Amino acid sequence: MKHKLHLVKRGAWLKRIESAWERRNIIWLTGVRRVGKTCLCQSLPNIEYFDCELPRTRQMMQDPESFLRNLNGKRVVLDEIHRLPNPAELLKIAADYHADTFFIATGSSTLGASSKFRDTLTGRKVEIWLTPATIDDCNDFQISDLKQRLLHGGLPPFLLANQLPEADFQEWMDAYWAKDIQELFRVGSRFSFLRFFELLLAQSGGIFEATKFAAPCEVSRPTIKNYLQVLEATFVMHRVRPFSSRKKREIVSAPKVYAFDTGFICYFRGWNQLRPEDLGDLWEHYVLNELYAHLQTRNICYWRDKQGHEIDFILASRGKAKVAIECKWSVGEFDAKSFLSFRKIYPDFNFVVVANDVDRPFFRKYGALTVQCLNLTHLIARIESPAKFSR
Repeated sequence: MKHKLHLVKRGAWLKRIESAWERRNIIWLTGVRRVGKTCLCQSLPNIEYFDCELPRTRQMMQDPESFLRNLNGKRVVLDEIHRLPNPAELLKIAADYHADTFFIATGSSTLGASSKFRDTLTGRKVEIWLTPATIDDCNDFQISDLKQRLLHGGLPPFLLANQLPEADFQEWMDAYWAKDIQELFRVGSRFSFLRFFELLLAQSGGIFEATKFAAPCEVSRPTIKNYLQVLEATFVMHRVRPFSSRKKREIVSAPKVYAFDTGFICYFRGWNQLRPEDLGDLWEHYVLNELYAHLQTRNICYWRDKQGHEIDFILASRGKAKVAIECKWSVGEFDAKSFLSFRKIYPDFNFVVVANDVDRPFFRKYGALTVQCLNLTHLIARIESPAKFSR
């Protein structure tokens, strides 16, 4: 399986890397364990690859200036760079004194999330967040069955497995604790931390209330909040906050928490095959993953008012198209009530239903409200070219 992965070029991500190198000579490539960072880097042409997990590699880098001097003008991968004693020092020297040498440093957490990165290289780097498999990746991997992507998840070895790799999910959890959490963060209780992680996976997409996790995890409420910060820093959980202009009738403080991967959600919910009623929830997660991959930001919200109207995702970044998004496995399941309530407060938004069964985009009118119905590929195209939202 590993050999097969090396043969696949993930074209959209390779293009993003080349574009990033046009702006800075340092790329921080992050993403969860086994999401494919190493294979992606090794598929780049003319690469000098260094695995920082190997003792001989770390020894080679003990004198950063000498090490970097020998790489002038090259394209260099520093894989698992957090294994170095002082990784930020090497990257800072590379950014400041080796502008003609191009580097990718990989890791499983945000730069600066642990004490090993005392310098976050602000202004010296471009960050790329490699997400679980997107539509483009599935095309590159020749995976045409969306239900396979939802059930197996988007980590390439899991996605490409001929059978559901159930044992691999638990092995991944064990490695995540041992290599990502223990090495980078001060988390005391393995039981409490992984229990919290598993509970979040089981209720992914729901409203987060720290208090209700404290008792089953046998820790305090502040500890639960700390655990969530660690899960976010390592990209395995995403906090989606409510969108609001602080109107009295809106929910303004309760976030939702989404897990990073549909395969792990299915595994910890005990699903080894998908029923029709499972697809809508997994589709919502898949849409969110696609948005994260293309937007490269977690600045995505949801909306809910005190009457129970709710919209899955709100995009409202300054200078970008304002979009309210409802996710439906089938477009026939859509009800416009929430959009109509939202429009009374925010009339300048584009209103979109993204559904799996839409072949060609079309519009529907609900009184003065116009809703675009489209598939996920068309949604991404419109977000990347806002003029396409015009009616």
